[in-house]
Amino acid sequence: MQRIHALPPQRARFIDILDGAIRAGRRLGWLDPVHLERQVLLDRAAAQAGLDDFGDDWFLKPFDILLESVNGEARLNAAGEIAAQQQFQKVLVDRLWAQMWFARHPEILARPVRRPVVIVGPMRSGTTRLHRLLASDHRFSHMRSFETISPVPRPEFEDPSTRDSRPILAARIMKVARLANPRTLSIHPTGPYEPEEELGLLVASMYGMKHEAQWQVPTYGRWCEETDATPAYRYMADLLRLIGWSQQISSIRRWIMKTPQHMLDLPALLNVFPDARLIFTHRDPKAVVGSAASLAWNQTIIYSDSVHPADIGREWLRKTELEITRMRKARESIPAERMMDVQFADMDRDWRGTMARIYAFLDMEMEPAQPAMEAYVARSRRLKQKPHRYSLEQFGLSEADITNSLGEYARSFAIPAEGAAPPSKRRKAG
Repeated sequence: MQRIHALPPQRARFIDILDGAIRAGRRLGWLDPVHLERQVLLDRAAAQAGLDDFGDDWFLKPFDILLESVNGEARLNAAGEIAAQQQFQKVLVDRLWAQMWFARHPEILARPVRRPVVIVGPMRSGTTRLHRLLASDHRFSHMRSFETISPVPRPEFEDPSTRDSRPILAARIMKVARLANPRTLSIHPTGPYEPEEELGLLVASMYGMKHEAQWQVPTYGRWCEETDATPAYRYMADLLRLIGWSQQISSIRRWIMKTPQHMLDLPALLNVFPDARLIFTHRDPKAVVGSAASLAWNQTIIYSDSVHPADIGREWLRKTELEITRMRKARESIPAERMMDVQFADMDRDWRGTMARIYAFLDMEMEPAQPAMEAYVARSRRLKQKPHRYSLEQFGLSEADITNSLGEYARSFAIPAEGAAPPSKRRKAG
């Protein structure tokens, strides 16, 4: 195993204090033990919501495997156990409420989701920046951060005298996340109303990489990699319809979507959204792997006291390599006119020119969106207060490891090394 020359940063003391308080509360009998068991969690959610229809039961299989993996592999601390229980409870209650809304308003499921624009790229490859630039154009629909945290409105949502509490809950969750790890804001700057990806809608089916980026659950991760995720994407589409209905926006507007999970699941994505337009983002693999490992590390150390940086590094190198292999295979059957490629380096150097190329691909005029995009760029500079600092060495990796695994991908897509001058001409990506 390669020696780690510099350790990644540790979590905030807030979690250690909280964890100690929870353990003390259990010893004194003030706090009940956590039961991460399927039937217990289902029964509690049903009791809380006063409902019993969870919808399509496909989610039960990944739920069972996830619970086995969490209980057997994640090595959660006391705070992590409570966080997991609350997360599962929330997802299950949201499923119950979603079925309530679908029954109450059948027109929700009739809303079309036509020709969505889907940004597809590895984690940390610039998908968030591109997504937020496009989302600033009011001709598109997009999710907001509070909606990926809480995609389903509460039962009293239609009461005009009731304020939607989801943004307030999202702000509280973000505040706790920053107390647990102050680096959160520099890694992924956000706020309750910022445009956000739909990964939370896949979590609603107990599916996806979000679980792997916060817990050590390798058995679950391998299962997800081998399963057909089409049912999870169908449910994601239904939740998009519900969100569009709750936003009271026209169903004619095209959705802007993005999450790195799509790299693994393009066949499922296209089964559900066959007319999607795909924008693939590419970044120097050394930066992608290092940044992804750092993001996973900074989340996992909140929930577990037993996390090894070299394990994180190896896993996210493997995961990134699999994402790219799956993406390249899927592209073989996608018509060329339905997809385009965007370089992270080009967005850094000339975002306006890159966006003009994207709008030409979408057969849309960019000029109406230009002022809003300029405003977003100015706002994003204020939002991101500190740079995200990381290194491959922190996670037991070297540049040679990345080149050996992903060098051919970088050459095929003419991806410039970060800090290097771009090539004068881009080769056609294969």
